Amino acid sequence: MIEKGQKIHTRRIDIATYEGGPDSVIVEGILRDERLFRSYPLTGEVLEPGTVHHMIIRMEVRGPQLTIVDIEVEMPTTPHELCVQVRECLAPVKGLSIVAGFTARLKKIAGGPRGCTHLVSLLTAMAPAAVQGSWSAMTRQPLNSKDHIPMVIKRVQNSCWLWREDGPLIEKLKNLQ
Repeated sequence: MIEKGQKIHTRRIDIATYEGGPDSVIVEGILRDERLFRSYPLTGEVLEPGTVHHMIIRMEVRGPQLTIVDIEVEMPTTPHELCVQVRECLAPVKGLSIVAGFTARLKKIAGGPRGCTHLVSLLTAMAPAAVQGSWSAMTRQPLNSKDHIPMVIKRVQNSCWLWREDGPLIEKLKNLQ
């Protein structure tokens, strides 16, 4: 059994999906890192316990293609005042669809020295939540399954073990066509 001592740091990520415009949802993600003890970095300064990162991403995602049509970033708390200079690093994701390969494209756009690891981490967590939230929004009304089944299969097939190509759930959807 793994034994744990006193808690020293927390990271919380909260993601919610809201109604957007016609055929869209707004996905909001909040990342908050809390330092729970005084720390002494190599710079010689003393850092008191408190919020290290507080970052918010809001994006509008449209249609069954899950296209990001708008994105905005707030950085209320950062460890260094220079951090806010990369606030626009996610602007190039406008126009991308949240489909297989999204995370790799995101890292090419805003990973490493091109952006902020915390914003990339948050948006990476938001992508599957955007899929789920869009699905929840779409299924608030009965769907014509014949029209939607091919799109659903394309989205979920091989996304995980449950939705594997040769699994019972994909077979069940294919039999409904």
